[in-house]
This record gives sequence, C-alpha cells and structure tokens, in this order.
Amino acid sequence: MDRELTLMAVHAHPDDEVIGTGGILARYTAEGVRTVLVTCTNGEQGDGPGGVKPGEPGHDDAAVAERRLAELSESVAHLGIFHLELLGYRDSGMVGWEGNGHSGAFANVPVETAAARLAELMERYRPQVIVTYDENGNYGHPDHIQAHRIAVAAAETTGIPDKLYYTAVPREGIRQMFEFMRANGMAPDDFELPDDFGTPEELITSVVDVAPYVENKLKALQAHASQGENIPFLRMPPEAQHQAFSREYFIRKTCRVDAPAHEDDLFAGLRG
Repeated sequence: MDRELTLMAVHAHPDDEVIGTGGILARYTAEGVRTVLVTCTNGEQGDGPGGVKPGEPGHDDAAVAERRLAELSESVAHLGIFHLELLGYRDSGMVGWEGNGHSGAFANVPVETAAARLAELMERYRPQVIVTYDENGNYGHPDHIQAHRIAVAAAETTGIPDKLYYTAVPREGIRQMFEFMRANGMAPDDFELPDDFGTPEELITSVVDVAPYVENKLKALQAHASQGENIPFLRMPPEAQHQAFSREYFIRKTCRVDAPAHEDDLFAGLRG
C-alpha cells in the first residue's frame, strides 16, 4: 500500500512554524496531505507580559512557556495542521543569553538523544518530506541550529524521508522588504542587515505559491500575540503583508525521487 502523503516540519519554538512554513502547512493540509509540526522547545525565553525579557524582574519562565504553548495550539488550528508533536525541551535563548548555559536547554542536549526522539516520530508518521532550517539555523539561533542537526540526523538514521528541505529567505527580497520597513518607520534607521543575511537566489530550488493561504498565515501569526513586539510583519500594511507571505522558499538538500531541479511543489515526484 502506498504511504499517505505526509509533510513534517521541524521547528525550534512556538511561532517559528508561521513565517517560513505556515503557507505550505495550510496549503498541503487543504490538499489532503497529512501535516505534522514538531516543535522542539516550549519557548520559555520569549517575552513575558508587558514585553518583560528573560532575566528582567517579573519574567516567569513557566508562565511564558504555558502561554506560548497555548498560542501555538491556536496557530495550529488556523493553519489546519493535522498533528502537533512537542519535544518539550527548554528554550536556550538567543546567542549570549544567560539561558544558553542551562543544563536542560535544547542546544545543550546531545544531538543523538534528541534525534532519537525525532526518529521515533518519523517512524510513526513516515513523512516523505521533511522541512527544517539550514546549518546556521537561518540566522544563528542556537535552537534553530540544534533543530537542523537533529532533523538531519533523524532523517539519515531512519532513511524514511524522500526529500529534505531547508527554509530560505531570498536575499534580494528581504533587503527590499527591510528598506520598505525602514522607510515606513518599522525598522531602526541605524540598523543594517549583514551583507550575508538571506539566501542567494541561485541556491533556492523550490518556490511554493501560498497566496490563497495568506489570511491563515496572518491569523496564525496574530495568535502569537505575546511575542508581537518581535514580529514586525504584524505592523506592515495589508498589501505588504500579502507580498511578503504569498510565496515560501526552500533549498532542497536531498531527493530520492525523480523531481525537477527547480520546483513549485515540495511533493514533486511523489504524487501518484
């Protein structure tokens, strides 16, 4: 019997599922593909009520995690994701934060330990397609890098996925968007994007049209209200939001089926 078409997205924190993969999760769910979201941490290092940062008076890790997981459930409902799996690790925080040194932080868990748990989920759902971050976690976040490591390790150990993708941010597109945000007061005048920020166009293999699902994506993003200060997309005008969210970009790293070099469907080569 043919395996049920299944997409598994491996993300680090509650809210990470939306920006780069919310559209494909909504689209493929609508097409009848089984969608599975694996969230590795509980998001303890996010903002508390009133924007209180980790380490500041009033920041309660447990309360932040509880709220962020509730927001994640709401986001999942807006995107229509079939299955949410929580690995439950502790959020490590950004590079240089005190949380980096916590013994239970996700980034400090042995890769083989966390990968074994993810491998169990791959065995259960048997996804043909896996999506996660690139080697740098897209922007260097320790938990994103760890999510990448365990996803690659679990895929290699199980041999189950036919295709493995990394999320991508087109370099030229993000620069144009940043300039728009700065011109409209949504980004500091003195902040400059690093020259190497984003993905060179020539590395992007797959561009998926998710325009019909922009509203799902926006509602999912709005569900993560506790982190709204860190989500500038919510402050953009509707036309700019639509432009930003109507396509999602990926780098295909492995492929064991016959598929074109440049795709508009992550399941190219897998459909009957």
